[in-house]
Order: sequence, then structure tokens, then C-alpha cells
Amino acid sequence: MQIFKKTYRFLLKKHLRKTGVVIALASALFFCYWFCLPSPLFNDPTCMVLEDKDGNLMGARIAADGQWRFPQIDSVPDKFAQAIITFEDKRFYSHFGFDVRAFFRALQQNISNQKIVSGGSTLSMQTIRMSRKGKPRSIFQKIIEAILATRMEISYSKDEILEMYTSHAPFGGNVVGLDAAAWRYYSKPPEKLSWSEAATLAVLPNSPALIHPGRNRKQLEAKRNRLIDRLLKQNIIDQLTADLAKEEPLPDKPHTLPRLAPHLLDRAYKEYFYGKRNQHTLVKTTIDQNLQKQVNDVLKNHQQTLQGNGIFNATAFIIEVETNNVLAYAGNIPSAGNSHGEQVDIIQAPRSTGSILKPFLYSFMLQEGEILPEMLIEDIPTTIGGYRPENFHQNYDGRVPARRAIIRSLNVPLVKMLQEYTYEKFHFGLKNIGLTTLNKPSDHYGLTLILGGAEANLWDVTSTYASMSRTVNHFYDNDGRYDPKDFNKPNYVFGKNHTPTAKKQLEPEAPFINASAAWLAFDAMRNLERPDSEGNWESFSSSNSIAWKTGTSFGFRDAWAVGVTPKYAVGVWAGNADGEGRPGLIGVRAAAPILFDIFGLLPSGNWFEQPVDEMVKIPICSESGFRATSICEVDSMWVPEAGVKAASCPFHQMIHLDKNNGLQVTSDCESPSNMDHVPWFVLPPVEEYYYKPHHAYYKTLPPYRSDCQDASSAARNNPMQLIYPKELTKIFVPIDLDGKLSRTIFKVAHRTPTETIHWHLDESYLGSTTDFHEMELNPVQGYHLLTLVDEKGNRLERKFRIIGK
Repeated sequence: MQIFKKTYRFLLKKHLRKTGVVIALASALFFCYWFCLPSPLFNDPTCMVLEDKDGNLMGARIAADGQWRFPQIDSVPDKFAQAIITFEDKRFYSHFGFDVRAFFRALQQNISNQKIVSGGSTLSMQTIRMSRKGKPRSIFQKIIEAILATRMEISYSKDEILEMYTSHAPFGGNVVGLDAAAWRYYSKPPEKLSWSEAATLAVLPNSPALIHPGRNRKQLEAKRNRLIDRLLKQNIIDQLTADLAKEEPLPDKPHTLPRLAPHLLDRAYKEYFYGKRNQHTLVKTTIDQNLQKQVNDVLKNHQQTLQGNGIFNATAFIIEVETNNVLAYAGNIPSAGNSHGEQVDIIQAPRSTGSILKPFLYSFMLQEGEILPEMLIEDIPTTIGGYRPENFHQNYDGRVPARRAIIRSLNVPLVKMLQEYTYEKFHFGLKNIGLTTLNKPSDHYGLTLILGGAEANLWDVTSTYASMSRTVNHFYDNDGRYDPKDFNKPNYVFGKNHTPTAKKQLEPEAPFINASAAWLAFDAMRNLERPDSEGNWESFSSSNSIAWKTGTSFGFRDAWAVGVTPKYAVGVWAGNADGEGRPGLIGVRAAAPILFDIFGLLPSGNWFEQPVDEMVKIPICSESGFRATSICEVDSMWVPEAGVKAASCPFHQMIHLDKNNGLQVTSDCESPSNMDHVPWFVLPPVEEYYYKPHHAYYKTLPPYRSDCQDASSAARNNPMQLIYPKELTKIFVPIDLDGKLSRTIFKVAHRTPTETIHWHLDESYLGSTTDFHEMELNPVQGYHLLTLVDEKGNRLERKFRIIGK
């Protein structure tokens, strides 16, 4: 009994040892089998692909390994799926990765033909082979492929395996995957392939060299037709479809891929792919493909005209105001040619702004109550610390309403406005509303900030106008409050602005530009006028009500035009990417026509609703546009609430006239009972000099009666004012080729132009002028005193300094 127990224990231990070895070996095999499949199965670089909002191809960049390989598709089109399964693996949906019947059939065929005529590989096995990159086609490798294929069938569905095969199959040359093949050979997406096209592509992975355009045409056609016959035999297609499919021609040489928005593709590549950890190889955009094509065509058409003047580049893009989505993005004219900087994305390029920023200053000052729309702004020849701005046609109005200064894009009034507002505040405001290129301190730009002394890009400028539009649109939707997110950069990635967000965090005060100031700016911008070639002012209009603004940089290097409606914002730029200036390259001639043509592509709509809940109707002086005083003729106007703080009219004063002669008198020479006390609109002499020719109703201040004129009244009411030079002016005079100083024109205004003025320089009499009070002088370098005396004894003195250069 004891022996039996010992024997039993020995045998049991031996059996357990063998069983343990078997289990361990089985576990190891199972472990190897389970973890033998790489993850991910494919790690090949793919093309950067750009699609429009409907999934249409806009463009692509070739993959890093030089292959046209699109990102993996998420579904295989039905025609290609049936064609490839019929051709390669008719039992694809029934086997487990390895088809025993197909394997032995292939083995029999190879033996009978004494060469390899069939591989017997399933689509699953072929997918594994493609993922293993260049392994030899041997029995041993096929066994490995079969094992890995069965393992793959456990982890992936049949549809997923078919998607991997379709996305990584070779289609000849450097074309990999069905997506790339459909576009390269047929210029269409895979979903739109015909039966003939699907069959042609289905036979290529088996023999990709057949696609060579110069040879193998008959072999490729025969192979395609045999597959069509098999599809007919299996009742997948009917006889008519088969006959028509065989009649279709084979693809010729590969087509180029669409290049509808190449600059947006480059931008997406930099922002979502290059150097990024989570790379996005397919970017679905908010672009409308049809609209993009139309914008490209508009730019091409205008380029034909512009290039005659040596202008080779132009750009445009469209923002949908409500969604803030970009609908079209043409970074440059596609046909410009590389020699003219076609590759430069001007939408992002900083360029001199010209006058395009003027409405922003107008809005800031309206919002803070520093101006009113009809308030008269000084418009005369001006020199400020050596800076001398000039209007485009070097004409002046003396005084011009602020709104009119925007409509006519006058430079001098806007510089005067900026001087009052301060360029430091304006610089801060521009950065606050989204101009990202102002990377220098405000002192670097100074007053030139309003006339193109700074650089901005079309992306920032157009998006800011779109944000202003959104602010006005949402004023009543937000119950008079403000959403800071209304001022935001545009979006070109589909779905990015459609994700659910938290409840709006509304603010009672506008963090940027309020609705009333934006509405008044747009109201002025839709009545723009520009000087024509003869210097006359003409009005521009279109079938749509558009708030628009143009800009021209110094040296005629940049022509801008930006337009906005409640629905759309459009930005346009024209010029040369290398900065070469050209005569006639101005916003109204080069960029505005493009702007209007693009708006012609867009549906028209209603104008902005006036935000009256944020505005007040105040009395203003009808002649000056300032807040009315008790002696003004009064009109009324809707202005922002802060407008009640605006300055009252400084130009109306009460004067005292002799009842008999209508001359000015004082209480020193006339009894008050014999006076008429009359309110009078009076401008300083220089402003009056330029103002009167444009305003026939303007009445010059009557002179004093002869017995009422005295030294003190003459000093207070001097009818003369120097236009040039200003007080304590340094005059830089160029030295001519003969080494002598050039001559300088001095100019004076007189309330009575027909009055004679006698000119003296450093106590030397120079002569007299009547009607046109100008004199050309040639003082030597140094300090001088100019003295002017009219026939009534009015005297004006001005010190100045001549500096040669």
C-alpha cells in the first residue's frame, strides 16, 4: 500500500509537470499571438488634405515620403468595395482572415503552371503584407501574414479592414490609396467613380505598373473588362451598365490635384500639422467651394487689367459675420506666377495701412463723446512738429464735418482728430480690438499711425470690421449688453464654432467699440466719395448697401478695400508682394472694383438696425455740428450717449452792428440802443480762407466802423493769419545744384481778400499783394522776422528759422 501511494504521487507530479509545461507553452504562444499585431498597423506619413465645408477636396500637400497618400478613409464607396472584393477576395465577408479554399486553389494553379500565377492571399493578408513594408514574398512570410491576418480579424471589423486596405493599396507610381488615386486619375472623389472607373482602380493594386500612360493600355483594358464581366455574372451590374463601362476610356496621365486655396492649405499645414504633437492631416474648413472658385475668378479677371500697370498681386477673403466663419480665402492671385510672389499669403502679410484705420479712430472718438458726426474739424495746411500731412489732392476745406472727413477720407482732419485723441490712446485701442502687428510702442508711430505709418494685415483689419458688424447685430439680441466674444478672430475650421458653449457672459459696457459708434461709422462708410482723375468728388455705390473703406499706402505700394454688411465682411488688397509701388495703385481704383464684384456674388440683405436704446437725440449747431449754444441755429441728431459731453459750439459769437451801416461797433463808440445784437458764425482767417469758396452761404465778419477801430480791438480781431509758416517754425530748405538755397513760398489769409498787404522781412520792404496773398522769398540761413501790414494798419509778425539741407 505504501509503495502504491509513492508511485501514485510520482506519476501525479510528473503529469503536473508536463501539464504545466504545456500550459506555459500555450500561454506563451497565446501571448505572442495576442500581441503580435502592431498598433497602429500603419504609421506611414500622409498628405495634408484640405476640404471645404461639404467635404470637397480643396487641395493637398504631398506626404513626407513623396507619396500621394491621403488620410485613411472612414468608409469605402460601394462600387469600389464590390469591385475589389469580386476581383481579389470574393469570400472576404465569410472567412476569418485566411481562405483555405483560395490558398489550395492558388497552390494547384502555381504547380500546374510551374510558376506563381496566384498568391491566394485574402484582402486581410494583403493588408498585413502592405503594413510590413517590403518583406519577401515567400511561403514562410505568407504563413506569418496568415497568422497576423487572423489576429487582425479579431481586433477589427471587416469594414475597418477594407478601409485600411483601400487607404494603403498601391495604385501606380507614387499614388497610394483610393482617395489619392480617384483624384489623380479621374479628378473626382471616390464616391463619384463610375463602374468602369471603380473596376479600373480595383485591378491596379494587383498590378500597379499597368497604369503607365505610355504602355500596357491593352493589358489594363482587358483586365478591367474581365472584372466587369465578373460583376455582370454575379448580377452586381446589368448588361447595359457593363457594356457602357467597357466603352469608357482608360485614364490618361495623372491629373494635378485641385489648388483652390493653396495659401489656406499652407496656413493650415503650419497651424495644424508642422511641428505639432497632435497632427491633423485632414482639415475640413468652412470654405464654400463654389464661392471660392468665383472669388478666384474675380481676382484673375482683375489681374488681367492690373498687370498692364505692373501690378501682379491681389488677395481677398470673405467672413460670414454671424458665425465668424471664413467662406472664401484667396491668399494671392493664382495666375500671378512665382516670379511675382504668388506664393506669398498677403492675407497674413503686414502691409502699410494707408487710410484703412480711419473709421476706428472715428468710432473711438464718437464712443467717448470727443466728437459728433457733424462736428467741424480743422482742414488747412498743417505742420505738427515737422510732420506735414496732406490731403490726397492737396485741397483743403478750412473746416469739414467729421463724418464728411471719413466719407472723403481726408488726411488732415483725421490727423487733427488723432492729435486731440492722442496717438497713445489710439495705439492701445487698435491693439485692444485685435490688430496684432503693432509690435512697436506708440511713440514709434506717432501721428502717422492714422495715415499708414503702421502695418496691419488684411486678416486683422477685416475681422475687426466683421466684429463691429456683429456687435451692432447682437445689440438687441443681447438686450443692450455686450458679448466680448463678438470681437474675435475668424475661424476657417469646420465645426470649431459650433461646439456647445457655456451661457454668454454679457457685460453692460462695450469692452471694445459700442454699437452706436459702430453704427454711425458704418453709416458714414456707406456714403464714401473719392476724387476722380480731375480732382472732382464722385460718389460710389453698388446694388448692396455696403459700409466700405479704402486705403492707399505712401508710395502707392498698397491698395486696400474692406466692406461690411450685416451678413458679410470682405477684405481686398492689391499691389506687388515685393512692395514695388506703381502709379495709380490706389484703393478706390485697384481694390474697390474687386470688392464690389465680390459683393455681387453674395446675397443682399437689410441694413443695420439703429441701436437707438444706446443713443440720445441732442440739439446741435446746424452750421458747426457742435453741441448747440443759445445763439446757434439748432438742428438735432442721434449720437452715442457720451455725445452729451461733447464741446459746445466755439464759432458762434454775438457781435454788435451799427443799425444804419451794418458795421461792427462797440459801446465806446455807439450807444447800445443803436446797435443790432446779431449771432455770427466766425472762423479764424486761415480756416475762413479755405472754407468760404466751398460754402457760398458763409458771411465774412463785417469790419469795425472807422470811429470804433482801436488798437485793442484790432489786436483781438486781426483779419490776417499766416498759412505758412506757422509760429516758431523751422523751415528746411533744400540746397540747389548751384549751392544756393531754394526759394520758399509764404502765404497769408485775409478776411477781405481784396485788401492790400505790405510785406516786410527783417525791416526790409518786400512789396505788396492784393487778392492772392502769396510771396516767394529766399531768406538766408538763420532767424528772420516777417512783418505784414494791411491798409487799415492791422499788423502781423512771425518769427521763423531757415535751415538748409
